[in-house]
Amino acid sequence: MKIKDGMYMRIKPERFRYNSLFSKMFLITVLIIVTISSLITWTTFRMSERFFIERFSFNNSKVMEQIKESLGTFHYSIVIASNNLMNNGTIKSFLSGTHSNRMLGTYYYNVKKQMDNIKTSVEAYDVEILVYGMNGISFAAPERPSWAKSDKVLQNHFITTNTLKHPRKLLFHLEQPKDQTQGDRVIVASKAFMEPTSKYTYGTMYFTIQEKDFRKFYSSYTSLGNDVLVMDQSGTILSSNRTELIGNKEVELLDYAVQLEKQEKNYMNADFKGTDHLIMIEYLPTFDLYLVNLIDKKAAFENIIDKKSIVLICLLFIFLAIIIVFFASRKVTNSLSNLVKQIENTPKNEFDHYIPVTGTYETIQIGQAFNSMLDELHEYVDKLVLIQNQKRNAELAALQQQINPHFLYNTLTSIKFMVQQGGKEEAAETVNALISLLQNTIGNISETITVKQEIDNLKSYILINQKRYGERIRVNYFIEPECNEIQIPKLILQPFIENSFFHGFNKKSGGTINVLVWKEGATLICEVLDNGDGMEVSADNNLPDTKRKREMFSGIGVRNVDERIRLIYGEAYGVSISSKIGEGTKVRISIPIVTN
Repeated sequence: MKIKDGMYMRIKPERFRYNSLFSKMFLITVLIIVTISSLITWTTFRMSERFFIERFSFNNSKVMEQIKESLGTFHYSIVIASNNLMNNGTIKSFLSGTHSNRMLGTYYYNVKKQMDNIKTSVEAYDVEILVYGMNGISFAAPERPSWAKSDKVLQNHFITTNTLKHPRKLLFHLEQPKDQTQGDRVIVASKAFMEPTSKYTYGTMYFTIQEKDFRKFYSSYTSLGNDVLVMDQSGTILSSNRTELIGNKEVELLDYAVQLEKQEKNYMNADFKGTDHLIMIEYLPTFDLYLVNLIDKKAAFENIIDKKSIVLICLLFIFLAIIIVFFASRKVTNSLSNLVKQIENTPKNEFDHYIPVTGTYETIQIGQAFNSMLDELHEYVDKLVLIQNQKRNAELAALQQQINPHFLYNTLTSIKFMVQQGGKEEAAETVNALISLLQNTIGNISETITVKQEIDNLKSYILINQKRYGERIRVNYFIEPECNEIQIPKLILQPFIENSFFHGFNKKSGGTINVLVWKEGATLICEVLDNGDGMEVSADNNLPDTKRKREMFSGIGVRNVDERIRLIYGEAYGVSISSKIGEGTKVRISIPIVTN
């Protein structure tokens, strides 16, 4: 870290190092100026846009009324014609009766006269009329209509089926040719022939108009970015000046229509086809259709506000404000920058150099406080050095006294007994184990050792105890090879081996202790497992709060191992224990892998 700081100090220009406060103040102020200016500009744009939207929506509401009026006149003419058809006895007899071939010609003549007369009601709109009876006979006026269908096709046509489901309604449908080269789109208004008293349905009437002619009712009110759509209850577009939308099913417009019914305003801002639009939707109850006005906000309002001029003026004011802020901030922070230079040189003089108390009132107070802090720091450092020396000496002394005298006495007694019994090789092995143990506890004053050294200590300790008490308890080692050179605190495994060895098999005649060491990411895991008597532990797997009756070796203790690990590495690491009575105990130690 010191190397990086040194490189940073060399790379960073001197003037910027001592003027970081000025730089920050200046940058923050510039950021505030730019932010406020941007917000004001944005608010101006939004308020202007909102004003024009209100005016635009008002004007378009008037336009919508005019379109509705034109459509209403058209609808009225269709209703007059449909009533005349319904009340005409000749047409009723033609569509509901059974006719011979001889009489059919007469009927066609009479029906043609009646149809020509009725058609005068809709001649102004270039509407064609077609009637079809339940007896399978149809008649069109004119004789060769643009929307010509055979009797069989009419019988099964979706318009006929839908009309007969709603015989009282005048329904509007869109008929699109399968191939655009075969004809134009047609809008068909249909209604069923029905007896008013018996409710008997005897046919269907169709009023057809080319979609391009229907479009004339509103096309004069449309412009670039200002579109009109006529939509049915399913969301299907029947007519529009945007011909690419005709026939599409736009369900989202139905959702917008529902939302508009619930709000006071007659328009809403919404997204349509990925573009921000101003949307007005009105329900036409006589048609059972929706009249939709789509206003592309970008196209409609692009030239209303001179945004470029406003932005340029705003940038000019920002530039002037930045210049003023630069010189004002520089003047305010000069005295403080000089104080920073003086404070920075203090460590170079071993904190013995007091800074001059000059400058503004604020810098004078800071200088006096800094000089007082130096006095207190000197006193504190002296006390801290003394305390640390005392603490370190105590720790080293404690580490040198890991061997319990009783353990040494009993071990030497056992060796003596082995020699007397003629077990010289066994006695020599025990002596070597004791020497190794003493070297790593008394001889090695380092607080940490490698995993391999810790395991060697365990093996020496266990060998000594097995020579003394027999081999009724076996110990197995499972050490991941790459863990051998990792540094760990000294004697963190031995207390748990000792606990299992002397207290884990009081009820059982023998058993096994397994020692496992492996890596999990950046953490070293050490586990000591036995299949002994087990014991009760708390639900959070903390160490049991019990005192051992004997301390044959360690002066550190089981609980102290956990406290040492947490003190050295933090609360995220330590010892956890789990046990079941009659099944055994598992101790898990986690410490971070520290690389040299």
